[in-house]
Amino acid sequence: MIETLKLEKTFGYKQALKSTTLTIEAGQIVALAGPNGAGKSTLLRILATLSRPTRGRAAVNGVEIPQGAMQARASIGYVGHQTLLYDELSVVENLRYYARLYALERADARIGDVAKQVGIEKRLGDAVRTLSRGYQQRAALARALLHRPKVYLFDEPWTGLDQSSSHILTGIFEQARQAGAAVLFSSHEFERSLAAADRALIMRNGKIIYDGARAAWRDASGFAQVYTAELARADQAPKRPGRA
Repeated sequence: MIETLKLEKTFGYKQALKSTTLTIEAGQIVALAGPNGAGKSTLLRILATLSRPTRGRAAVNGVEIPQGAMQARASIGYVGHQTLLYDELSVVENLRYYARLYALERADARIGDVAKQVGIEKRLGDAVRTLSRGYQQRAALARALLHRPKVYLFDEPWTGLDQSSSHILTGIFEQARQAGAAVLFSSHEFERSLAAADRALIMRNGKIIYDGARAAWRDASGFAQVYTAELARADQAPKRPGRA
């Protein structure tokens, strides 16, 4: 469902993503961890077709990107640091706009379903700008779910959600798994996020330095130990000459 091969992204003299090779299969839920600036958002934005790689290749649901970006977007549900909603429009107006982009049939019924799923059905008539950060995040989740994507890409999806609302994402992940979709999400909140993950990746300085199945760490505290050890190992590794 998600494939990359020696994927790289350079901003000026800074290499944000370095020779990243990755495969995520249908039905897998994969957590992406790492310190700020590790390359997590860059990787997710490339896979979401919002940024072009400098080198390497990537494919989402069998479609090469960025060449097939328009086709790939029909399979992608993305939530990033920005909601990608129009602030002056109401939630339902935003969702109807995206429903038209995806040529959804029975759009209002589908909007009602996703609004209920994320707990925003009573705020559909409100302008996005009037919502709290948490409700804006719920509206962004509704947008991402609207077209029943095969690939979910979430960048810090717990942002703005309180502890009691975390069940929303747990439900989304479980439904994605049952539908055979692939999920890749970044998070700093191990306790809440890793409960749903089958597998975890750790990034440091633009590289994936760890890729482990749940059996290797079992729970959040176990993963925290792995995380600390892997970052320390990466920082102690000798630097190779050549491109940074």
